[in-house]
Amino acid sequence: MTQMTTSEAGQGVSGPPTEGFLEVPGGRVHMFRGGAGAPVLFLHAAGGAGRWHEFHELLSRRFEVFAPDHPGFGGSDGFPELEGVDDLVFHYLDVIEALGLERPHVVGASFGGWVAAELAVARPDAIGSLTLLGPAGLRLPEHPVADLFLMTPEQVVGALFKDPARATALFPGEPGIDDVLAAYRDMTALARFSWHPFLSNPKLERRLHRITARTLVACPADDRVIPVRHGARYAELIPQARFSQVDDCGHAMYFERPGDFAAVVTEFLAKVEAGTQQSGASR
Repeated sequence: MTQMTTSEAGQGVSGPPTEGFLEVPGGRVHMFRGGAGAPVLFLHAAGGAGRWHEFHELLSRRFEVFAPDHPGFGGSDGFPELEGVDDLVFHYLDVIEALGLERPHVVGASFGGWVAAELAVARPDAIGSLTLLGPAGLRLPEHPVADLFLMTPEQVVGALFKDPARATALFPGEPGIDDVLAAYRDMTALARFSWHPFLSNPKLERRLHRITARTLVACPADDRVIPVRHGARYAELIPQARFSQVDDCGHAMYFERPGDFAAVVTEFLAKVEAGTQQSGASR
């Protein structure tokens, strides 16, 4: 594993992704980077940290993808001074600055979608576009979010996947001790950032009007963790946001249907890039 410097991170590469660490205030961020083109910062869901997935690879065929692990997840340092999602917003502003990125496209899934939305609210000028995939973050009492912390492993698989056979993309068939410890670390970090209020910020709804970036909200139609109504509500409140659904898919969207979600995201980002070029706007 290599140290990822600002100069290396700012140069697009083709071929296999590179893996390394980025130094930011408070510690080191573990990150994958691959592809070439306009920069895409991908903020992962509660699961799947520390790996370069098929979804990343598909996006990297058109864009330069930066896939960091959240603090306390995967291979990133714990950053114990960070206590909530508001802290993660400033953390990712540090990441964007350290990478030397100018208004990257930000794509966030589930928990990462919540972080991405808060980032776009706080610094609408800092991002080129916003894509939210099955995002958490809203509090809709009539459409409650499932509590994965209370489920058995078998129940978690059933909640996350429409087709449990696809769960091997996220959960190994025979997990070893390293897999168990990694999952425990990730869930501990998730609880630190989102336990109270649970996976939500009650103030976020009234702040979404601040988002100025072109926005796509894409949800799996069979989401049993974060009801589709949450994504629809984001799209209602974010100015001129586009809403899309992918059928026959559960909450673990970019693991269960990576090709379909990559196609939806790539199409949206390509249109944003085309509009940027036609308007003569600079990154």
